[in-house]
Order: sequence, then C-alpha cells, then structure tokens
Amino acid sequence: MSDSFCDLAGQTCVPCEGGIAALTAAEAKALMPQLHQDWELADDASYIERDFRFKGFAKAVYTTNAACFLADQQNHHPDIRMGWGYCTVRFCTHAVNGLSDNDFICAAKLDAIVGN
Repeated sequence: MSDSFCDLAGQTCVPCEGGIAALTAAEAKALMPQLHQDWELADDASYIERDFRFKGFAKAVYTTNAACFLADQQNHHPDIRMGWGYCTVRFCTHAVNGLSDNDFICAAKLDAIVGN
C-alpha cells in the first residue's frame, strides 16, 4: 500500500494482475479523506463510488468522457453509469476482488479533472 496522505493524484497506476491482497477496510478508510467528500466506500470496502449530478445531459457526457479518458491513460477501468443529469463512477480492482491503490489514484485524478 502507498504511504498515507501522499499525493494520490500525482501518482500513476501500476499494472495489477492479481497476486496481491486487496486493501483492508481500515486501509481504505484511511485513504478516503484524500478524496472528494462525495466518494462513498462500500460497506464491505469492495469499491468506491461517486455520483455526479447535473442539470442537463452535456455535463454528464463530459464527466463520463473524462473518466473514460483517465481510465485509458491509467489502464485502470471503472464501471460507469450515465444518463440525463447524472454520471456514477465506481472503482474497484477486479484482479484482487476489492480495492487497490489504483482505485484511489484514479478517483483522486478524476477529482482533479472535474475540479472536485
């Protein structure tokens, strides 16, 4: 796990093919304060999710596109739901069946892109 309270948005994801343990609930909770307050940690600490709300379709599309561009750059891909007025982004690391540092790095980078 990366050092607590480091600049997550300044880091780069590392390829994850499994073989490492998912972050514990305590480790995930310790990283949450470094993200925008709208990120939610699943009760079982298996994913983090942020729901973006807008007054129209275009901003939902732009946010979805930003998340997709980021995912492509970092080679770490979230689950995204979007429609008129909303975009929901969920990060988890499927290879470890839970959360990894990569999820928090991408969430922090997305916060930076959308201006929190």
